[in-house]
Amino acid sequence: MTTDSLEALNARLLRFARERDWEQFHSPKNLVMALAGECGELIEHFQWLTEAQSSALSPDQRHAVAAEMADILIYLIRLSERLGVDLIAAANDKIARNEVRYPVEKTRGDARRAEEYLD
Repeated sequence: MTTDSLEALNARLLRFARERDWEQFHSPKNLVMALAGECGELIEHFQWLTEAQSSALSPDQRHAVAAEMADILIYLIRLSERLGVDLIAAANDKIARNEVRYPVEKTRGDARRAEEYLD
């Protein structure tokens, strides 16, 4: 079964959790902790790589990284469902705020945080 939207993926994840009676374990606190753990597992794949190596993963490395990214997405979608957060709307809102916070004319080619370049 292929899911091509967050809504469809969320419905599949919710069904998966309910069939196994796992929703009782999916509190926001537990989901955030699981999400942080999965982020750590993703980091481990890149920890000692050079910039060049991190951009040229082997097929096996890419597969392992994709699995960790999927875990992160799954926990994030579950968390959004539990908290009633529309991830697409939240991401669009964040991008809009960042467009104001990081204007092109002040930040092009500059990786500093807003607090570091604002007058």
